[in-house]
Amino acid sequence: MEKAILAKKIGMTQIFTTDGILVPVTVLEAGPCTVVQKKTTEIDGYNAIQVGFLDKSTKNATKAEQGHQAKAGLKDIVKRYLKEFRLDNCDAYEVGSEIKVDIFAEGDIIDVTATSKGKGYQGAIKRHNFSRGPETHGSKYHRKAGAMAEASYPGRVRKGKKMAGHMGAETVTVQNLQVVRVDAEKNLILIKGSVPGAKNALVTIKNAVRIAK
Repeated sequence: MEKAILAKKIGMTQIFTTDGILVPVTVLEAGPCTVVQKKTTEIDGYNAIQVGFLDKSTKNATKAEQGHQAKAGLKDIVKRYLKEFRLDNCDAYEVGSEIKVDIFAEGDIIDVTATSKGKGYQGAIKRHNFSRGPETHGSKYHRKAGAMAEASYPGRVRKGKKMAGHMGAETVTVQNLQVVRVDAEKNLILIKGSVPGAKNALVTIKNAVRIAK
């Protein structure tokens, strides 16, 4: 059965397993998520559920948002984040029902998607791991990118050339992470290793697409 949920990154810590092994984990506040809308093949051309996560004040929501979510019984509450999931078991969910963290269990293998930390404008050395120029014999070319136009041909910078520019703030998916612990009472899920994104970042957790052997 396919499973998916939205979460908020709390931070990193470390815990001991029952075998006494110290494991670094990322703590995520996963759900509860409310099913706001169901899409069907007859009406929309595909099957999917739209879920909402984290509440926000109605004064910060548009009338369209309020009207859309009121159909799910959220009259006095508006969800901050909305996201669609195309699952093979969409019929098991009803509008207004909740998806909680207990759909996952210890030992599950998952894929995690989030927006990586933004690094601002960076040079080619930090952004693409370029080598630096010489430091001696009067060289004044230390941390800049080298030749770009390849002499007389093609006489221009090729499309896709690695150069200085904005670094980070990209959608990143890390596959085959392991669920170490699930706390259903506090809506927490502990995942082995690191997860992309800054603290309080929105994180999407899904079943692993392909499990590494």
